[in-house]
Amino acid sequence: MRIIAGEMRGRQLKAVEGLHTRPTSDKVKGAIFSVLGDKVLNSRVLDLFAGTGNLAIEALSRGSSEAVLVEKNYDAYQVIRKNLEQVGVSQKSKLLLMDAFMFIHRYPDEVFNLIFLDPPYRQELIPKVLQSLKEYSYLSDDGVIIAETAKDEKLTDDLYPFEIRKTAEYGDTKIWYLQRMDV
Repeated sequence: MRIIAGEMRGRQLKAVEGLHTRPTSDKVKGAIFSVLGDKVLNSRVLDLFAGTGNLAIEALSRGSSEAVLVEKNYDAYQVIRKNLEQVGVSQKSKLLLMDAFMFIHRYPDEVFNLIFLDPPYRQELIPKVLQSLKEYSYLSDDGVIIAETAKDEKLTDDLYPFEIRKTAEYGDTKIWYLQRMDV
C-alpha cells in the first residue's frame, strides 16, 4: 500500500496485520481521487473507520488542508499514528481512538468538505452513519461523501438530504458519491 499521487507520492504505508482492516486498493483509491479532482485541494477531510489512514493521507498528499481520522480498533489506531508520523502529516491531522457514531454525536459542530466512509463490508454501517450525519451539518454545502461497500450492498434507505450522484464498481468494491440535494 502506497501513496499514489501528490507531494508524498510513492511513500509506503503500513497496514494492520490480520483481517481487522481492508485497505482500499491503489486502483480504487486512484479512481476515487480522479473523480474528486480539485475538490481535494484545501479541503477539510473526515475519515471515519480510518483503518490504515490510507484515504485521508492520500487526500493530504494531494493538497487537503486538514484531516480528522476516527478509528475504534486500537491496533489500527497505532498503525495510523505511525503512518501519519512516517509521512510527516501529523501536524495536519487529528487522530481519534473512538467509534464513528460516538465521534458524530460528540463533535456536532464540525464541518467537512470530504467524508470517507469505508466500514467493514456487509454490516449495514453506511446507512446508519448517513442517518446519524443527517442530524448535524457535517458536510459542507459543496462537500462529497465517498462511501465504499461490497458490490452487492445497497443504499436504499431514505438518504435525504443526501443523494447519490455517482457510483462505480471495481471487482467486489462499489464506490458511492453522495452530495446534498440542494447543491
